[in-house]
Amino acid sequence: MKFLKTTLVILSLASASAVQAAEDMTIRLATTTSTYHSGLLDYLLPVFKKDTGYSVEVLAAGTGKSLRMGQNGDVDLVMTHAPKAEANFVEEGYGVLPRKLMHNDFVVVGPDTDPAKIAGDKDVADALTKIASYNATFVSRGDDSGTHKKELNLWAQTSIEPNFGGYKAVGQGMGPTLNMASELQAYTMTDRGTWLAYQNKLDLKIVVEGDKRLFNPYQVILVNPSRYPDVNYQGAKSFSDWLVNPKAQTMINNYKRHGEQLFVADAIAQ
Repeated sequence: MKFLKTTLVILSLASASAVQAAEDMTIRLATTTSTYHSGLLDYLLPVFKKDTGYSVEVLAAGTGKSLRMGQNGDVDLVMTHAPKAEANFVEEGYGVLPRKLMHNDFVVVGPDTDPAKIAGDKDVADALTKIASYNATFVSRGDDSGTHKKELNLWAQTSIEPNFGGYKAVGQGMGPTLNMASELQAYTMTDRGTWLAYQNKLDLKIVVEGDKRLFNPYQVILVNPSRYPDVNYQGAKSFSDWLVNPKAQTMINNYKRHGEQLFVADAIAQ
């Protein structure tokens, strides 16, 4: 009986050690839906695992939700695209080692009929003003994501509150928001990466692009291990290091959908 108990203890310890080892080789990433819906992570992560042995558990949410997961210590790192919110995340002691990763841009898309007559407008604030003045349907993500934050910032640059009759905040990710805008023949704002991934499924077109205010930078930030000692800081740093190295940055630049580049790498020159 004593031998059996000893054996069970040894097996339990071995099992616990195996679980811990698996956890040490798993990284929890909270990221904006655009990096997921665009297919970028599906393209990068198998190569990262082959290079390092680490697996990445992806929790795709809006930037606001991703940063809150980081603030709660529920993930090991975040990959987001809302500079002001990210700066607060670091300044308040939740995040460390912020790194520029890549960028793309936002575009406004809408139906071929273009009821607000904004196609080709290079001033996004002017275009939004025309949409509201016409009371055209505009579908907003309304989910505290980086895209939603950017959209609200742009509305703040107009003299119009986004509460006109045609404005619909849906609380959804970028893919579902684009699908809804297509069904309603409405306008919406999207990051270009998700647009390129979805455009062939949608009855929409780009109507506004090129305004410098539509610039969309992404960062990768580690969750502070001093605040949350249980995070997999070593794994998270390995992933961050890998993302900004020349190999991954070249992969980001080379990633295309329908023949178009989705993201521009920003870390090679750092």
